[in-house]
Amino acid sequence: MLLSKSDYMMYLKHPAWLWLKKHDKKKIPEASADLQAMFDAGHDFEAYAEAHFPDGVQLGFDSYFEYLSLPARTTQALESGTKTIFQGRFEHKKTTFICDVLRVVGDNELDLYEIKSSTSVKYDHIVDLAFQVTVLEGCGYRVRSVYVMHVDNSYTRNGEVDSKQIVATEDVSEDVKGQLPQTVRNIEGAIEVMESAKMPDPSPALAQLGSLEEWLEVYKNIVPVVDGSIYELCRLNTSTLQLLEAEGLTKLADIPLELVSVKQQRWQLEALKKGQPIYDEKKIKKFLSKLEYPLYFFDYETLSSTVPYFDGTRPYQQVPFQYSLHIIQTPAGELEHTGYLHADNTNPAKPLSEALKSQIGEKGTIITWNMSFEKSCNTLLGNMLPEYKEFYASLNKRINDLMLPFRNGLYVDAKFGGSASIKKVLPVLVPELSYKNLVIQEGGSAQRSWMDAVLYGIRAGEKEQILKDLEEYCALDTLAMVEIYQFLIDIATGKNPGSRSQLETTTPKNTPPEQLSIGI
Repeated sequence: MLLSKSDYMMYLKHPAWLWLKKHDKKKIPEASADLQAMFDAGHDFEAYAEAHFPDGVQLGFDSYFEYLSLPARTTQALESGTKTIFQGRFEHKKTTFICDVLRVVGDNELDLYEIKSSTSVKYDHIVDLAFQVTVLEGCGYRVRSVYVMHVDNSYTRNGEVDSKQIVATEDVSEDVKGQLPQTVRNIEGAIEVMESAKMPDPSPALAQLGSLEEWLEVYKNIVPVVDGSIYELCRLNTSTLQLLEAEGLTKLADIPLELVSVKQQRWQLEALKKGQPIYDEKKIKKFLSKLEYPLYFFDYETLSSTVPYFDGTRPYQQVPFQYSLHIIQTPAGELEHTGYLHADNTNPAKPLSEALKSQIGEKGTIITWNMSFEKSCNTLLGNMLPEYKEFYASLNKRINDLMLPFRNGLYVDAKFGGSASIKKVLPVLVPELSYKNLVIQEGGSAQRSWMDAVLYGIRAGEKEQILKDLEEYCALDTLAMVEIYQFLIDIATGKNPGSRSQLETTTPKNTPPEQLSIGI
C-alpha cells in the first residue's frame, strides 16, 4: 500500500478521506462532471507547458502494468542520459508520485516543474510540490529549484496559440523549502492513517484546505444526515461548525441567533424559526419602482476554455453563444419570447450581437439574475467587436438585477437554504416550474454540451437534440425571472403571492412598477 501525492492531499483535506480511499472506496462519490471537465482542461493545457521543453521524453502509462513498470522506466531514462522527462514516477519506501516535468541539471541534481491549469500559484500547489520534493530527496536526489507553470490569463489569442505567452512560470523554491519539515511529519501521519484498521474521526469540523463542502458529500455516505441538520446552515465554515458541535447542536432550528454573525445565516435562521417567509414590502416596492417598461428578461449561456478557442479571447473568458429574451412591452402586454443560439463552429460574437441588437429595444429595463455576469459578457463582446462597443455599454446602463431582493434579504424563505441562486429560489416561489424535467439543468452542463456538439464535434450525432435542449434550458432561465418578478409584484400590490398558475402568468397583467406606491 503506497501513499501517492493525491492520497497525501486527501489526507490533508481530511484524514478520514484517505482512509476511505484505501479501505472503503465505494463511499467516495465519483468525480462530478464539472470536476472531470476541470481535469480535461488541465490535460489540454499540459501540451503547451511541455512545449517549453523540446528535449522532453514522455513516459507515463496506459495500463496498470505500465504503471507498475514506470519507476523502473523512469530510472532507466535518467541513467541513460535523458535530460528532461514528462510523467516519470518515483517511489521511496511507502510514498510515490508522478512528476509533470523533471529536468536534470547536475549529478543527481534536478529541477522540478508542476503544471497547473489555474491562473496563479495556490497554497495547494506548494503543499503538493513539498511532497514531491520529499520523495525525490528520499530517493537520493537533490532538488535545486521548484517551479509552477500555470495559465497566464492576460494572454489574448491571435492566430495559433503561442505556448510561450499562454504559460507563466513562477519559482516557488523558497515556499516549498519552508514546507518540507512539516511535510515529513504529515507523511508519517498519513501512512499511519492509511495502515490503520480504524477510520479516523470523520467529523466535517476537521476538514481543511477549504474542503468542507466537498467533504460533506462524502460524509453523508458514512453517517446518516437527516434533513434540517446543522450542515444545512448557509456559508458554513469549519470554525462555525466546531462552535456548533461544542454546543452539542445537531439541528438547524436549534441554533441560537447569537451564535452566528453572518447576515445570511441570521436571515435563514430567523425565517426558519418564524415558520414562514420574511419580507420587507416597502423595500420590494422601492426596488420594483426602478424598473421601466418595456421589460427585457435576459440571460446568456457561454463557452469557456483554459486555452482560448477564438481570436480576441483570453483563458477562461466567458464568451456568449446563446441568449434568451422574454419581453413585456407594456403593463397589460402579452409575454413575448425570442433568443439566439449559435449552431456553427465559428466565433458566435458577431452573429449573436447582430441578433441581439435587432431584438432588444433602445429603452426599458433589462432584467438579469446576477447582473455582474451579463455585464461582463457585454463588456467582452464590446471589446471583441468595436462596432458594437457603444451598444453593449448602453445595455449595461439599463441592467437591473432581480437577484438583489433575495441577496439583500428583502425576501427570505428558509427553504432557500440561505442561497440567492435562481435554482434555489424558483422551486420555492414557483414550484410548477422546474429544471428537474429538463435534460440540461444547469449552466455547466449547457456549456459542456454545446462545446462538445458544436466546437469539438464529439457529440455530432446528438447535435440537433442538444440544441433543442439548450433552447429549453435557456428559455426557462428567463421565464423563471418573469415568474419571480410577478411574485414580487403580487407582494408589492398586496395580493397573495404564489396563488397564480403558470398558465395565468404566460400573459401577465402587471401593475406598472412606476405606479407602485413606495410608501417611504
